[in-house]
Amino acid sequence: MVGGTFDPLHDGHKRLLTRSFELAGPEGHVVIGLTSDSFASSKIHPIRPFVSRKRDLERYILSRGYSTGWVIEPLEDRYGSAIDADFDALIVSEETLPVAVEINKVRRERRKKKVDIHQISCVLAEDGHWISSTRIYRGEIDVHGHMLK
Repeated sequence: MVGGTFDPLHDGHKRLLTRSFELAGPEGHVVIGLTSDSFASSKIHPIRPFVSRKRDLERYILSRGYSTGWVIEPLEDRYGSAIDADFDALIVSEETLPVAVEINKVRRERRKKKVDIHQISCVLAEDGHWISSTRIYRGEIDVHGHMLK
């Protein structure tokens, strides 16, 4: 499982998705939680509608030619279906690692098996700072981390 807002879909997101498909392997299945419009509304910058973000994710995944099965499901809160679903691993960035730790804590409280947490390193922009949707929205960098200001 992996989750996010994915708006805009940048190189950091692509690393996260690539690692998810690598870990699942051709016989596995990747569940992508995509923040719903209501959940994404808490962001500090405007977010495109769920259907647009989902379409972009689907196009990117299909362009990669993965043989792994996958599904995109709405993410209505921090945890989504990760609290109760039967799965093996969460793939997170440095930024979202604390949420994965919380998920395992809640799973333990609910007597669910612990899941493995795989953390990727965030992709750095040209200035050595993380690529983030907020920085892209502010016009500091593009989706590849190239400086714009």
